[in-house]
Amino acid sequence: MFFSIIIQNPLIMTLPEAFIDDCKTHIPVAEQEAFIHALTESEPAISLRYNRAKYKGMEGQPIGWNPQDGAYLPQRPNFTLDPLLHAGCYYVQEASSQFVTHVLRTLVKEPVVALDLCAAPGGKSTAMLSALPEGSQLVSNEIDRRRARILSENITKWGMPNVSVTCNSPFDFRKLTHIFDLILTDVPCSGEGMFRKDDGAVKDWSPRKVEECVTRQKEILNTIWPTLKTGGILIYSTCTFNVHENEEMLQYICEELGAEALDIPVEASWNIHPPLVGDLPCYRFMPHFTRGEGLFLAAVRKERNDKESACPVKRDNKKKGNAKIPGGTDKHKLSIDMKKTTADLLKQLVCDASIELTADGTLRAIPTGHKMIYDALMDQGLYLLQSGIEMGTIKGRDIVPAHALALSTVRKDLAFATVDVDLETALNYLRHEAIFLGASVPTGYVIITYQGHALGFVKNLGNRCNNMYPQEWRIRFL
Repeated sequence: MFFSIIIQNPLIMTLPEAFIDDCKTHIPVAEQEAFIHALTESEPAISLRYNRAKYKGMEGQPIGWNPQDGAYLPQRPNFTLDPLLHAGCYYVQEASSQFVTHVLRTLVKEPVVALDLCAAPGGKSTAMLSALPEGSQLVSNEIDRRRARILSENITKWGMPNVSVTCNSPFDFRKLTHIFDLILTDVPCSGEGMFRKDDGAVKDWSPRKVEECVTRQKEILNTIWPTLKTGGILIYSTCTFNVHENEEMLQYICEELGAEALDIPVEASWNIHPPLVGDLPCYRFMPHFTRGEGLFLAAVRKERNDKESACPVKRDNKKKGNAKIPGGTDKHKLSIDMKKTTADLLKQLVCDASIELTADGTLRAIPTGHKMIYDALMDQGLYLLQSGIEMGTIKGRDIVPAHALALSTVRKDLAFATVDVDLETALNYLRHEAIFLGASVPTGYVIITYQGHALGFVKNLGNRCNNMYPQEWRIRFL
């Protein structure tokens, strides 16, 4: 059965009656009318988060819990037609989700090895890359192949080198015991916080779905818990309202897994809702309280030891710059000089790294600090979509530069010729159309920029350019 609310605009918001009943059980009576009104008759806020490694400007109203990076916009622009979005200068992220930046900056003061377990489409992973202390390393994982490709695209645009993107189930990480200092579990949930933005979320909701989500969440937490070091921090979050997936799950983590719930200082002006049940510290973003969508977040510290011994992480004893030739590849059959190629590639970067050659001919630059976690992922056979800086691909005797290299924040400015283009040319480039750069531009691989920010490569042939923007990322409609 469904409970219908007719609002003054032409839209009709229909909420499941069972959802309304469950909310009435836990939401204070004085707030129930305001909650339903906010959920059904108010418009979602528009917000974004800037990439300070690329963009220093600020537009819009700062978000209270993320004033240095986040901003509300007065209205939603056509983000697709802004080349700066495609350059990774900002990420369109719901304001409540940006609370994770405040949590990280409050709790994490030293470099960590971190895992974002359910990371697609990449909002929280890019936030982690910006908010974690310098020297931190991130594994950004998504189990679904299609969503993992979207995650990889957004990580590439963000341009940070200290990250590996994997496509694995939580079970695949089971042998990496006691390896992570920090784990973010933005777990699959019933999605009640998406009701204002997605009609499909309303249609898909049911009490049974909530029960299934609770079971799945416990499975995920139990599976990934041994990979967290004793004393490490786990951040648990959902985008749903019910207490079964939130406060009751936090209680489960503390009682069954051996964790201490952590207090996070917040300001009263942020209007973060207190717990609906229990007294464990947790943080609710409710539409009738806070300018944002539904978010529940809690942070816990792992207190007791697991029985499993720590996974041995192999240290890199190779000399810097050596290329790792994958099994089955005959180094002597390569069509390029790997020693010279390694030296040439490292000259394009401003960080220390080693060059890794994958079985498909992709060349990766793995920053020195990321090498141990990279090797651990490879040793356990996890599926890596990308890692470090994807530098290029071997094509005969040529190295075709990767799109990720153009967007990287550690690429040397003078590594390639660059051409700054106007908006029309930038959009044509992003549509994967042919563009002409003029006779004064050198031939070879050239980086196209817009307002000084890299969009990607072309191969300039003089009379024309081969557009190297990834086909699957192209703008299809203007």
